[in-house]
Amino acid sequence: MHRAVIVFLGVLLLTHVAWTQPEKTLTLPNGTVITKYDVPPSASSKTMPPGTLISTGTGRNLLTPEMLWELKRVSDPQISPDGRWVLFTMNAVSIEENKGNTDLYLVPLAGGAVKQLTTSKSADFSGRWSPDGKTIAFLSTRDGAPQIYTIDVAGGEAKKLTDLKQGASNFAWSPDGGYFSFTSDVKVAKSYVENYPDLPKAHVLIYDKIPIRHWDEWEDEYQSHLFVMHADGTGMKDLMEGEPFETPVKPFGGGDEIAWSPDSRELAYTSKKGPDYAESTNSEIYLVSISGGPARNITEGMPGFDKAPLYSPDGKWIAFHSMARAGHEADRNRLMLYERATGKITELSKTLDQWVGATVWAPDSKSLYFSAEDKATVQIYQMQTSDGSWKILTKGWVNHDAGLDLSADGKTLVFGRRNFNRPTELYSMPARGGDVKALTDVNGAAFANIQPAMIEERWITSTDGKKVQCWVVFPPDFDAKKKYPMITYCQGGPQSTVSQFFSYAWNFLLMASRGYIVLAPNRRGLPGFGQDWNDAISRDWGGMPMQDILAAHDALIREPYVDKDRCASIGASAGGYAAFWLAGNHQKRFKALVSHCGVFNLESMYGATEELWFTNWENGGPYWDAKAKPNYDKHSPHRFSQNWDTPILIITGEKDYRVPYTQSLEAFTVAQTKGIPSKLIIYPNENHWVLHPQEQIVWFREFFTFLDTYCGSK
Repeated sequence: MHRAVIVFLGVLLLTHVAWTQPEKTLTLPNGTVITKYDVPPSASSKTMPPGTLISTGTGRNLLTPEMLWELKRVSDPQISPDGRWVLFTMNAVSIEENKGNTDLYLVPLAGGAVKQLTTSKSADFSGRWSPDGKTIAFLSTRDGAPQIYTIDVAGGEAKKLTDLKQGASNFAWSPDGGYFSFTSDVKVAKSYVENYPDLPKAHVLIYDKIPIRHWDEWEDEYQSHLFVMHADGTGMKDLMEGEPFETPVKPFGGGDEIAWSPDSRELAYTSKKGPDYAESTNSEIYLVSISGGPARNITEGMPGFDKAPLYSPDGKWIAFHSMARAGHEADRNRLMLYERATGKITELSKTLDQWVGATVWAPDSKSLYFSAEDKATVQIYQMQTSDGSWKILTKGWVNHDAGLDLSADGKTLVFGRRNFNRPTELYSMPARGGDVKALTDVNGAAFANIQPAMIEERWITSTDGKKVQCWVVFPPDFDAKKKYPMITYCQGGPQSTVSQFFSYAWNFLLMASRGYIVLAPNRRGLPGFGQDWNDAISRDWGGMPMQDILAAHDALIREPYVDKDRCASIGASAGGYAAFWLAGNHQKRFKALVSHCGVFNLESMYGATEELWFTNWENGGPYWDAKAKPNYDKHSPHRFSQNWDTPILIITGEKDYRVPYTQSLEAFTVAQTKGIPSKLIIYPNENHWVLHPQEQIVWFREFFTFLDTYCGSK
C-alpha cells in the first residue's frame, strides 16, 4: 500500500473525539459524586455473546463492537475564505467489505444541513479551498495511488491534475492560488534488480546501514520529496532533487510539516538530513525558493525535533514547534518564533508547561491559537506574540483535538471534539472564547439508542505520596449496590495522556457496556501534568509508573461495588509492556492480563526496533553500556518470567516494526512452557494498530471472550 494511504488510514481510523451531554450526578455509598451523562434507569449488565445487540430495558442499547465500527468518522475541518462554509472529511466503514470509504462534505459555518460534495467509491480526502473560494482541491485514490483533483464548490465532475506513479500527498494551494505544493516518492538509489540485472526474479533486501525499516515498511530506493507545480498541473518541479532525504518525517509527519510564505515565493519544510537517522531526533526546518536551488536550514544548532513551520500572515515570522533535548521524542513541545528579517529565534511558550499541538495564526499576526493538554483533557489556547501570555478558551471533560481552523476574519474557531462517550463532531466558537455550537451530529441517530457510560474523575495517592489523576468509567446501568468486575487500563506511548478520547480500539464505553468498571490512571510518564511528571518514566519504566498503576488499582478495589476477585489489567505498546511487567509483579491482584504489541524483552527490543533514539533515551543507552545495563536488568519484563502464573492474552501485528511481533512470541513461549492458560493472536497484515474492521471485530470478540472467561459475571 502507498505510504500516503497507510498514514491517512492510520490517522483516520484511530482518530479520537469529544462531545458532552446534559450533566446529572450520582452519589455513591462512600460519598463520591459521579458526573453522569444522560443516564437512564438501571438495567441488567450480564455478559453477552459477541456481536449480540443488547437491550437494556430502557429503549436504549449497549454499545457493541459492530455498532462501534458502523459509526461515521469526521475529521479535517477547513473554513472557506469567505467564512460561509466548513469543508470536512467523513469516513464510513463497511464491515462486509472490510474497509472504509471517505468523501468530502460541506456544512454552513452558521449552522445548517450537511451537504455531500464527492461520492466516489474510492477515498476522497484532504480537501483544501482555493484562495478565491471557488474551487476545492483534494486527494483521491479513484485511479490507484492518491492524485490531486479539483472540483467546483457548486459540485460537478472532478478534474484530475496529477498522474504520478507514486502518487501525491500533503498538497497545499499557494496563497496567491497560482501553485500547488505536494510531496511524492522519488527514486534516489539503485534497486537490487539494477545491481543484479541477470536475476530479475530474486526477491531480496540488502542494507549496509540502519535504519532498514520504519513503522510498517522496509526501507527501499524511494524517498518522499517536496514538489511545486502550477495550479493547472503544469511545470512540475522537485525542490529536493538529488537529495537522499525526505519530507515530511515518517511515519506520522503530514502536511503540517510544510508551509507556504504569504508571497507565494517560498516554502518551509521539515526534514532529517543527518547521517544518524535511526539514532537522532534532530529534524530541521528548511526554506527553499519555488524556483529551486539550495535549501537554507533555519534551525541549525537546535538538536531536537523542529517541525510544523507556519508563516505569519504579515510575513514577519515563522512559528514552529521544537523539542529542546536531543534524542527525546517526548520532550516539551515548545512554540517558537523565527524572525525572518534577522534570523533570531525565541521561545514564545516559556510559561506554558504543556505540549503545544495543532496551531493557527490569527489574521492580524498578533496571536496564535493552538490545542494543548490540560490535566487529562485537551483544550484550545490563545497566546500573544508580544509577550507569550496565554489563556485557555475552552473547558470541560472533552478533547478539542480533531482539527483546528480559524476564519479569515479572525472571529470564529472551528474544531472537532470528543469524549469517552461520543466520537468526533465539529463545533464552532467565537475566537475570543464563549459558547460552543455544534456544526455536525453525524452519529446523533446512532447514539440516541446507545446508553452512555458514567464517568468519574478521581485523584489517588501513590506509594510515594504523589497524587495521580484517574478516570473511572462505570457501566451504563451501574448500580452501586452490586459488585462489578474491573479492568485496570495501562496507557501506551509511553508518554501519551489518558485524555477524553473515543478510540475505535481501546474504547472505554464498549468495555463498560460489557459490564466492567474501567480504571484508567494517568500514571507517571504522561503529558498534561507538566514536563517533570512526563519525564518521570524515562529510565524507570518498571519503577514508580508501575507503582502508580498498582496504587490506583488498590485504591479502587476498596470500593464495595468492585469485585476484587474479578480484576484484569490490559494495555498496548508501552501499556502492553505494563501488562507483561505486571504478569511477574502484580502479586495476585489480577485474574487475567491482555498485552497488545507489548515490549517484553528490552534487550531484544533494542536489536529489532527501528528508532534507536527512543530506546537509547528511555533506557539510558544500549544494553551493553555499563551505565545503561542496570535499567535493562531492573525493568525488563522477561526478567520476572519466573513469577508468571496468570492467564494472559497476547496480540500482535506481523508488520509492527516499532515493537516487533517477536516480542509477543517470546512472551507467549513463557506462558506456554509454564502451563499458563494463554492465547496468541497474530495479524499478518496489521502493524502496531489493527486498522481493518473485520480484524478489529475479531480482536474485540477474542478480547471479551478471554476477559469474560476469567473475570466476567458470576
